Amino acid sequence: MLVILLQIHTIYTLSVAVTANSASMSMSTPPVPCLVEQASSLLRLKHSFSSAVGDLTTFQSWIAGTDCCSWEGVSCGNTDGRVTSLDLGGRQLQAGGGLEPALFNLTSLSHLDLSGNDFNMSQLPSTGFEQLTALTHLDLSDTNFAGSVPSGIGRHSGLVYLDLSTSFYEYDYDTENKALHYSYSIWQLSVPNMATLLANLTNLEELHLGMVNLSASGAGWCNDLATFNPKIQVLSLPYCSLGGQICKSLSALRSLRVIELHYNHLSGSVPEFLASAFPNLTVLELSRNKFEGQFPPIILQHKMLQTVDISENLGISGVLPNFTEDSSLENLFVNNTNFSGTIPGSIGNLKSLKKLGLGASGFSGILPSSIGELKSLELLDVSGLQLVGSIPSWISNLTSLRVLRFYYCGLSGPVPPWIGNLTNLTKLALFSCNFSGTIPPQISNLTQLQMLLLQSNSFIGTVQLSAFSTMQNLTVLNLSNNELQVVDGENSSSLMALQKLEYLRLVSCRLSSFPKTLRHLNRIQGLDLSDNQIHGAVPEWVWENWKDIILLNLSHNKFSSLGSDPLLPVRIEYFDLSFNNFTGPIPIPRDGSVTLDYSSNQLSSIPLDYSTYLGITRFLKASRNNLSGNISTLICGKFRNLEVIDLSYNNFSGAIPSCLMKDVSKLQVLNLRGNKLAGELPDNVNKGCALEVLDLSGNWIEGKIPRSLVACKNLQLLDIGGNQISDSFPCWISALPKLQVLVLKSNKFTGQLLHPSYDTVDGNKCTFIELRIADISSNNFTSTLPEGWFMMLKSMMTRSDNEALVMQNQYYHGQTYQFTTTTTYKGKSMTIQKILRTLVLIDISNNAFCGTIPESIGDLVLLLGLNMSHNALAGPIPSQFGSLKQLESLDLSSNELSGEIPEELASLNFLSTLNLSYNMLAGRIPESSQFSTFSNSSFLGNTGLCGLPVSKQCSNQTETNVLHALDNDFEDVLLFMFTALGFGIFFSITVIVIWGRDSTK
Repeated sequence: MLVILLQIHTIYTLSVAVTANSASMSMSTPPVPCLVEQASSLLRLKHSFSSAVGDLTTFQSWIAGTDCCSWEGVSCGNTDGRVTSLDLGGRQLQAGGGLEPALFNLTSLSHLDLSGNDFNMSQLPSTGFEQLTALTHLDLSDTNFAGSVPSGIGRHSGLVYLDLSTSFYEYDYDTENKALHYSYSIWQLSVPNMATLLANLTNLEELHLGMVNLSASGAGWCNDLATFNPKIQVLSLPYCSLGGQICKSLSALRSLRVIELHYNHLSGSVPEFLASAFPNLTVLELSRNKFEGQFPPIILQHKMLQTVDISENLGISGVLPNFTEDSSLENLFVNNTNFSGTIPGSIGNLKSLKKLGLGASGFSGILPSSIGELKSLELLDVSGLQLVGSIPSWISNLTSLRVLRFYYCGLSGPVPPWIGNLTNLTKLALFSCNFSGTIPPQISNLTQLQMLLLQSNSFIGTVQLSAFSTMQNLTVLNLSNNELQVVDGENSSSLMALQKLEYLRLVSCRLSSFPKTLRHLNRIQGLDLSDNQIHGAVPEWVWENWKDIILLNLSHNKFSSLGSDPLLPVRIEYFDLSFNNFTGPIPIPRDGSVTLDYSSNQLSSIPLDYSTYLGITRFLKASRNNLSGNISTLICGKFRNLEVIDLSYNNFSGAIPSCLMKDVSKLQVLNLRGNKLAGELPDNVNKGCALEVLDLSGNWIEGKIPRSLVACKNLQLLDIGGNQISDSFPCWISALPKLQVLVLKSNKFTGQLLHPSYDTVDGNKCTFIELRIADISSNNFTSTLPEGWFMMLKSMMTRSDNEALVMQNQYYHGQTYQFTTTTTYKGKSMTIQKILRTLVLIDISNNAFCGTIPESIGDLVLLLGLNMSHNALAGPIPSQFGSLKQLESLDLSSNELSGEIPEELASLNFLSTLNLSYNMLAGRIPESSQFSTFSNSSFLGNTGLCGLPVSKQCSNQTETNVLHALDNDFEDVLLFMFTALGFGIFFSITVIVIWGRDSTK
């Protein structure tokens, strides 16, 4: 044994001696200093950056004549003095002239990091990157480059890491004000061809392209990755405008650890192979896409997954599975999905959980108490309209909570006093549930609170704004839409402690005056005092203290004056003065506004220089005022960014400026309804028209519908009713693939509905594939109703399940513009303020249509209203109308219809309005519970009808049988008479002929 130990000692001694000898030899060979041309290129790069911006210490060591290999951020190879690594990441430097070409002289670079510096939207050089043949690591994230990604970046087969992304994050100011913040503009960089970029990057392990526009690749991006990048481990492609589905071939990338595909347009189902194909998957980010179908629950049981976020995919449904203790989940979000069912008690097994987002309205039952065992939980987000009970007491155990949100839920009862013990809370949101009682005073113990949202419940009592003065970190406070009365408070100066308050919403809080204490809040970015009883003038200090704010909503009050000159010395992004008593000229923020709403006031004029201040305005509403005069042509030159113009229900006159319809590449809504506009419509709409709503109804417009409107491929609503337009039926409008509402009523249209010259067999010249509301009433249309035209109204036959319920658009700051129209429904003219996509109507009344009613109308099974009254239609009511099971209103009055009322109509259970008056109908009125609700007025002027509700009684034998019998008898009599008459004439002729013959003899 001793011999063995001696041998081991000898071997160890020799190895130490050899190591020491090698070290001394390496120390005796100094590294090769930086080559002169390498230093020269670096100095040229240095001079391309501004010396006054960014980390000014970056280049202190970059001195000519010194070894560049010792400069900060620079590393060299030991043997040749060439730069192998350049790391200037995060220095916030600025290069106004773009990337210095001398950089590409550093051909030995393997690691290049220029992230977090500003290259002033310059183009990435089209050539040069291909010279960096040793490159393995390239980071150009958050660099403010623009243009196309050069193909030279894709030539490096040794590249392992590539980052061209732009950082972004979503910040919730409150529930109604969310903003996406990003380092620079979105989609500044683009990849013309994904396959070209990736084809040679066969060793790539990490790909970060967030906010790079990849839309040119279509749905092929997924197969390109699977084909060319077999070693990929991190795939980060958020906000890249990706479309299509997650392809099956992606499952071949077995090394994937991170999948980040959020903020895109991906559709289809979430594939189950995400659970099995990637054994090392830790992050799955699929939020804010268009996925649909059942979410595979096995994905949530993946043992390695730490983060799963599928939130903001309304088409995804599913249930939460049973969770086991060996799960690694730390972050789980299913907010704003169609998940449902109960929340399993096994969720308490997720001991590593830090963030839990269960904000899906379909959750029901009782919240499991096992959630209270998750001691590491920092965020808890819960909604569910069918959740029952009060705020669970076990919430008080979650002392690590920083964010607690219960919203859009069925929970009720008071907020418990122990809520004040959760002193680490920075966000508390208890809104749109059924909470009641007073707001507990213990809530003031939450001194770390930054956001407090208590809106849309049933809280009662008087609340003093000064009661929140202990929350000195509070930035957002929302007390709206309860049963509270908010007052300034006895000690108004205490509000000076809320110097960080940025957003305050006091909607419907019974305010009768403008809160004086608000003048102390100099950091206000958003103030909403709408739907109160505030009267008089807006205080002058509002315009003096708040020069640049995001939101000011004073709508639905009784304000009469702004307390300032109409040219307000402020910048307000969202400015809403609607539904007040303001008079005089339209006010305008001098420094601009994105959204302006002046609707429903008594404003009487527009300043001549008004358009000068609207360079950034996107949304302009001034409907229902007293504005008059011509619409100025100045509107065209300044309103380049406008998306919505609503000047309806004013007194504007003259012609519509041609420039207003010429270049509408951004304008989506033009509503000039209810004015006194005259002349002909401009026929100069250019290609690229973005209009979705064009409402010119209720004016004095003449001439024809401009044919250039065919350029508006996104048009959904066209309403030109109530004018003096003389034209034929515009079959050519059917070329607009998204048109859903067409109103031509009360004009001077003439001719046939479908002219024989239109080819309806081979072409789509009159096929309205999306039309839901068609109103051509009160014109001079003639001829018969073409059977084929109704057969082309496909959207009235089948319904798509992928559409929003209401026709509306969302704009900046959550501003919603709801499409409206006026039509006759259930016998009354009404303005439909909210057009549901389930509303399907046809109105052809007050024309001169003749002939029979087409049976094909019976195929339009989604019809809710059909008005064919006041025409010259004849023949029977088609029995096929019995297939219109959704029909609520049917008006066939004042025609020449004959025959019986079809028994099939008695089965229309939703029919609440029926008018068959003044026709030539006969026989027994059908008997049913639905028909028994109709009065005599529904059947007036049809003398042949009998049975309730008309006064004429049917005979014991059914009137129908009697009529049939009479018809049959009458036919028999006629047959007998004609037979007899014929026999008589023949007999007479025979007698005369015989008599003549006899007399000649």
